Amino acid sequence: MLLDGEAWTAKVQGFKREAWRLETLPVYRVPSEDGDIRDFLAGQRLDPENYSSGYTEGLKRVKAEGKSKGRVHIVTRPLTDYLRFEFMYYDVHEAAGDEIRILDVTDRPNPLKGVPDFWLFDQSEVVLMQYEDDGTQISRELYEGDPAPYVEYQRIAIAESVPFREYVKRWPSTLTS
Repeated sequence: MLLDGEAWTAKVQGFKREAWRLETLPVYRVPSEDGDIRDFLAGQRLDPENYSSGYTEGLKRVKAEGKSKGRVHIVTRPLTDYLRFEFMYYDVHEAAGDEIRILDVTDRPNPLKGVPDFWLFDQSEVVLMQYEDDGTQISRELYEGDPAPYVEYQRIAIAESVPFREYVKRWPSTLTS
């Protein structure tokens, strides 16, 4: 079943304990971000102390309710301009409660090679995220099979990754390259 509009919003907001995502792409093509990316490439940055959005407020609400939202992003260095842009947002999203981890496979085999982007809700529901080669989203599809392989992918991703802030401390040049 494809998830769009209200069905997708209900899924993302209706989880009971945990919403978790695996991100595998170096670029996500989101037309609404085009201006923000241009501004970022021109040198504009967010002020993490004063930044707020509907997304960050939602993250704070999730955390206050005792739920968790997290992700692992698989990357290789040098980071794409898009990833450097996204990392700027990861900084403020993590401060709001998003549990972000980075799995850098620059110098080692990817333990999740071939695994697609997906969301895992309460370790019981999987939504497969499908993209064109340029990172444009094609669809979000509720997976009808056994979620156990995706729970295992989550376990591997978390075990093989490092917290976002640790990654940035280890590789600070990734943000300016």
